[in-house]
Amino acid sequence: MEFSDERPIYIQIMDLIIQQIVSKELLPGEKVPAVREMAIQLSTNPNTVQRALQELEREEILYTQRGRGRFVTTDEEVLAQLGADRTRQIIEDFLQKMQGIGIPAQEALEKTAAFLKEEYQ
Repeated sequence: MEFSDERPIYIQIMDLIIQQIVSKELLPGEKVPAVREMAIQLSTNPNTVQRALQELEREEILYTQRGRGRFVTTDEEVLAQLGADRTRQIIEDFLQKMQGIGIPAQEALEKTAAFLKEEYQ
């Protein structure tokens, strides 16, 4: 994974794990890779990975079973909120990019509807 300089790496790791949960690459109740394994996969410091995982636990997205490891929450409310938050962020990013090229939100909506009609119907 390529990390950007815009945000702390541990937050980017959190975002990656949340993306994996929302996209169902990591399923509810599934074990998350160990800190060292994830650090090797991401070519980053284990302490950075540990911080990301601890934050995700604090937010109740992950939980620890002593001696077994960390797991994805099975709390449907938390999972639904993750999906809603991710959707909102993607929409906000899209609208900011459209506004960045001079297209206001309403026009972006119209262009999106036209695109969907053309491509998917």
